[in-house]
Amino acid sequence: MTPKSKVPVVRLQRTISASPHEVYQAWLDPELLRQWMAPGLDVKRAEVDAREGGHFRIWHTDHGSDVGGFESEIVELVPDERIVFRWGFAGPGRAAVYDSLLRITLRAAKGNATVLTLVHERLGDLAAALPDVAQSVEVGWELVLEKLVLVLGAASRSDPSARRHT
Repeated sequence: MTPKSKVPVVRLQRTISASPHEVYQAWLDPELLRQWMAPGLDVKRAEVDAREGGHFRIWHTDHGSDVGGFESEIVELVPDERIVFRWGFAGPGRAAVYDSLLRITLRAAKGNATVLTLVHERLGDLAAALPDVAQSVEVGWELVLEKLVLVLGAASRSDPSARRHT
């Protein structure tokens, strides 16, 4: 979270050894999401309606117990460049959703890599309702992005054709 900010904002950047297309698809493919979209938890289910206005839902479990997840809407899709979500944190009963804005920006880098920039903002409602959860958002994204790097790295090593430019 940025220091001295009244409303918390998370800004992270990672270079990933995968093309922008591969990284973009990893955010929209439910099978891939199940492998990485969980900071220290398991993904029980992932649903994506990959269109502007479509839903993006992730259900997490911890040792078999539902612990909530994400109820989100896809606001903007620019293939291989940007995804913007109206991001919602949902509790185990999925009744309370705390809306925020998540922007993922992808930029091609040398060596068929991608610079991913994640900006998660408008976290004020979450911080007011669940301050402990809000304080862990940045660490959660760091863990999730580490998993994404590992999943895409493993995929490219097992399928060399996935590394070709298209």
